Amino acid sequence: MEDKKWDLVIESDRALFDIKLRQLLRYKDLLFLFVKRDIAVVYKQTILGPIWFFLQPILTTVIYVFVFGNVANLSTDDIPKPLFYLSGIVIWNYFSECFMQTSDTFVQNAGVFGKVYFPRLISPLSVIISNLLKFFIQFTLFIVLYIYFLGQGSTISPQIQIVLLPFYILMMSMLGLGFGLIFSSLTTKYKDLKFLIQFGVQLLMYATPIIYPLSSIPEKYQLYFKLNPITHIIEAFKYSFLGKGYFSYEGLLYSFGIITVVLFVGILIFNKTEKDFMDTV
Repeated sequence: MEDKKWDLVIESDRALFDIKLRQLLRYKDLLFLFVKRDIAVVYKQTILGPIWFFLQPILTTVIYVFVFGNVANLSTDDIPKPLFYLSGIVIWNYFSECFMQTSDTFVQNAGVFGKVYFPRLISPLSVIISNLLKFFIQFTLFIVLYIYFLGQGSTISPQIQIVLLPFYILMMSMLGLGFGLIFSSLTTKYKDLKFLIQFGVQLLMYATPIIYPLSSIPEKYQLYFKLNPITHIIEAFKYSFLGKGYFSYEGLLYSFGIITVVLFVGILIFNKTEKDFMDTV
């Protein structure tokens, strides 16, 4: 009997760090369908719809200005308060949304995963891309506010490091994806973890210089904050656009190294879990 050459072979045994790039490319149309679904579902049956993409950072910024800027009187390094808080909120939101949504991958897609075969990594990747679109919408809001304060003669000034913006976004997406893959595998067995994730992300935000500049932290404690890989990205983002803050190439390389390890571990655990997760969901 003549051997047949199949276009697609589904195997149960494969290397733990096998992300099957060819299959991901083959299913690119499905990836974009998932992205479209993720965007449509977010504000489905809401009155304001996509306007919430703008309202959420605006309302958050207003609250931060009132509570942390006026009541608590936290330093913003002489940067206009709305611009300072929005610069942190925009890039932090991208990470937190990627993390929290990908951490629920197996539970949210159990029905689809149990019926149809496709590379499971398609689902968390669609979350990263759909949130990237949301990031650019909110980033546009930041740019509008940025231009306004420039026109008002503010002391802010863009730096040459602004060209590293794609690198900042890439690192945030990698970190959100890596943590999301790790916790998505754990939540298949421990459902309570999703509540811990929400609480943990909130705590992590306060341990990251978003509502305050790193310079406001006593020098003897700054090392602990610099151990947080997100600190270097947030501070570099602010420095690149606002001209004030902490910037370190060594810090960014450190962050990239940590993030690469997290993503590597996430893919390993995700590949191991996808083989038998239906028994635990």
